[in-house]
Amino acid sequence: MSDLTHIDEQGQARMVDVGRKPIVARRATASGEFVAAKATLDRLMAGDLPKGEALAVARVAGIAAAKRTDGLIPLCHSLPLNHVSVDFERVADDRLRVTASASLEARTGVEMEALVAVSVTCLTLYDMTKAIDNDLRIEAIHLVEKVKGDPA
Repeated sequence: MSDLTHIDEQGQARMVDVGRKPIVARRATASGEFVAAKATLDRLMAGDLPKGEALAVARVAGIAAAKRTDGLIPLCHSLPLNHVSVDFERVADDRLRVTASASLEARTGVEMEALVAVSVTCLTLYDMTKAIDNDLRIEAIHLVEKVKGDPA
């Protein structure tokens, strides 16, 4: 019926059985942009917001979210993450790029964990700045890279 691995022959959603796949080193990187007024990003970068130092809070939120991806996305497997990182780069006066990477050795990929980390990081930045900016946006969340290495 479909080339989608999460759909069975009858069109029903299912969790993919990865039990026979080899354990392989895997890494994924995702990115997104948090868009706000220049003054908002100036205050964000300076740590001068009503709710406090937002970058640290958002980084921790993104890492914590990656660790709980299986609880948010119903058909994702529980994965033993080795590492999750969240980084920020101001790419324009009104744009902050958020990049998250996740790595592990497992039978399935880690791209959903990287995407969830970016999403929750951006949402946390939104929450931390909404009191001073009514025109916030989150844009362009996407998978940048997915790497599958040699068997562990």
